[in-house]
Amino acid sequence: MTDNAIDLASLLCSRLCHDMLSPVGALSNGLELLAEEKDPEMRKRCMELLEQSAKISADKLKFFRLAFGAAGGFGEYVAVEEPRALIDALAGNNGRITVNWSLGAPMLPKGAVKLLLNLAHIGIDALVRGGTLDIGAESREGASEIVVRAAGPRIAFDPNIGKALDGTLPPVELSSRTAPAWMLHLLAQRQGGGLQYALTPEALVMGAVLPEG
Repeated sequence: MTDNAIDLASLLCSRLCHDMLSPVGALSNGLELLAEEKDPEMRKRCMELLEQSAKISADKLKFFRLAFGAAGGFGEYVAVEEPRALIDALAGNNGRITVNWSLGAPMLPKGAVKLLLNLAHIGIDALVRGGTLDIGAESREGASEIVVRAAGPRIAFDPNIGKALDGTLPPVELSSRTAPAWMLHLLAQRQGGGLQYALTPEALVMGAVLPEG
């Protein structure tokens, strides 16, 4: 493994830990409160918060397993219902995002699924005040085509994420925030595909074409 690959793996691990810190920390705090609380109603409320934090933690772990990991347990192709369920859960935990789907293929290659999950994650992060996330995926003429559109009252998009997507961000400037986008750039480049994005005050649109096989 090269130094660059090690650095990228380290940054992806940092991003995963950053995203998991809040729900896991809430679990820890909830357990401390539960141990001290005597009032039945408050204990019931603590249990509800613990269940909520446990669900969010499990949803995120399942998401990152497929988005960042080797996706063990799956074949070369993954049923589109897998990433759909993971993205719906992630957006559902946000509570302010509506996801609309247009899927033209029952299965997608693992690489395309990784692109789909990570682009959706970038879109969710961009909707800081909520909004809609429109996701389309299909297999056509030997390639997987993916589009993700995030639209809402405020779009928060780090320009360096865009540079990482199109490969113009110097590797020395990578951070845990931009590492997933850089991983997508490398994946598309390796398979002879491409990524693009467009940003307006109302929406962020990202697309990917990834040759299959």
